[in-house]
Amino acid sequence: MTTTAPAREPAVRKDPPDVARGPRRRTGRLRRVTLPYLLLLPALILELLVHLIPMVIGVVMSFKELTQFYIRDWGTAPWSGFDNYKMSVDFDAPVGEALLHSFLVTVAFTLLSVALCWLIGTAAAIFMQDTFRGRGLLRALFLVPYALPVYAAVITWVFMFQHDNGLVNHVLHDQLHLTDKRSFWLIGDNSFIALLTVSVWKGWPFAFLIVMAGLQNIPKELYEAAALDGAGMLQQIRRITLPSLRPVNQVLVLVLFLWTFNDFNTPFVLFGKGAPQAADLISVHIYQASFVTWNFGTGSAMSVLLLLFLLVVTGVYLALTSRERTGNRSRARERARTGLRRRKETADV
Repeated sequence: MTTTAPAREPAVRKDPPDVARGPRRRTGRLRRVTLPYLLLLPALILELLVHLIPMVIGVVMSFKELTQFYIRDWGTAPWSGFDNYKMSVDFDAPVGEALLHSFLVTVAFTLLSVALCWLIGTAAAIFMQDTFRGRGLLRALFLVPYALPVYAAVITWVFMFQHDNGLVNHVLHDQLHLTDKRSFWLIGDNSFIALLTVSVWKGWPFAFLIVMAGLQNIPKELYEAAALDGAGMLQQIRRITLPSLRPVNQVLVLVLFLWTFNDFNTPFVLFGKGAPQAADLISVHIYQASFVTWNFGTGSAMSVLLLLFLLVVTGVYLALTSRERTGNRSRARERARTGLRRRKETADV
């Protein structure tokens, strides 16, 4: 009887684990490194096309004598150097004087609007911290001006500010008898009040939303301890709420300032192409200099000056706030060290 040995399977050559996994690890590492940049690439391309390239073109246009005669081929416009900038900052000339007036109006409008938006939004957010029936509905109603499209909201105010059949004159003159006659709100000096009213109405819900979110991070134990110590509501707001909201308010004020200073939609929809002198914001003024008088070189120079001003203000504001935060951290660390030394001294005694 013969036995047959089982056939051996052909030997399969196996690579060492490190050799087999090396290319896979490198591929996975490469994917992890490149994936975030690939995801950011569409946003970067859109940012380049929508903001950066037009910004560079605007800077180039500010150095050219670009008028309606060179619109078809603006590259052939003659080079004017800094003449457009000199004309814009020459406050004794009509162009510079008008720009200075528009700048001062914009500064006054921005300061009042930001202050009122922050004040109303903060007061509403603090009021909404207490639990009561209908709080959710009231929060939703507060956010309606912010949720509405800008054009729909401002056009509604245009009808309300009408001289003959507007709701504002009907309430102030016909119902409350606060004025001797119907007022013109969209022309004359009252246009500034109308513009400020619309800006605050549609801007304060944003401040309300941000401050309300910041209030959620303040521990309730602080208020309970303050109440046990006899602190009233105003003292709690001054000693606890406002200091705790300082980082939130620093960002909120900067965002409101930039939005309000650059606001174009509100005055344009409210007054049209020709804003009254009392409400001649710099955004509408630059639009008129560019697209109404067809002097794109001067309008571009004004836009560049506005950009430089906002960059300087933002840089100074961030420097001051960062220095304040650094000082607060240093004082906090010093108080902590002092407390530790006192505890050690007490323990030794």
